[in-house]
Amino acid sequence: MNKPFRNPTMADQFIGEIDRALNNIFCRQVSSRTYPASQVESEPAQLTAEEKRLAAGLMRVNHSGEMAAQALYQGQSLTARDPKLVDKLRHASIEESDHLNWCRSRLDELGERPSLFDPLWYAGSFAIGMAAGIAGDRWNLGFLAETEHQVVRHLNSHLDNLPANDSRSRAIVEQMKIDEQGHAELAEDLGAADLPQPIKQMMKLTSKVMTSVAEKI
Repeated sequence: MNKPFRNPTMADQFIGEIDRALNNIFCRQVSSRTYPASQVESEPAQLTAEEKRLAAGLMRVNHSGEMAAQALYQGQSLTARDPKLVDKLRHASIEESDHLNWCRSRLDELGERPSLFDPLWYAGSFAIGMAAGIAGDRWNLGFLAETEHQVVRHLNSHLDNLPANDSRSRAIVEQMKIDEQGHAELAEDLGAADLPQPIKQMMKLTSKVMTSVAEKI
């Protein structure tokens, strides 16, 4: 006899989120799209030790940012009220998962590791995402839109700073930039609220702390 279906309890959801967090932090996931760097046959020129160090630091920052994005989307989708918004957030998180995997693959190619603080970035971003969702869907979307706009500016700066001959890293960052801009526009189309300036400044400060630490550790 088939057992009757029951809705997941808060305990079920909590266990599910813990499992998802552990998978994101410690396990490699399968990407849903082709690795952008695979379109670049090889490095056009051998990277010097300094260029490799610079590229690895920037890609480690991007990996940490995508780790935070995964947690942010999970926290937001858990507390969002509109089921359609939950679906949109979960779809966006799949693209963010691709970014996470691409950055990890590039770090492997450069012979480097992710940030040791990734569990901290994940936990903090998950809590922020939940808080944004609790504030209401318009504020939830507003937080998402502002986050993605800041990420796009951040990726633009990386494109300016990456070694000119690091075509593989550039291919990854370019595709990430396209996706992040799309997420910001989606949030605005769905009715995102414009966040107060002090909150935007606090988000920038938090991002600066994370990127400064992740680039080195």
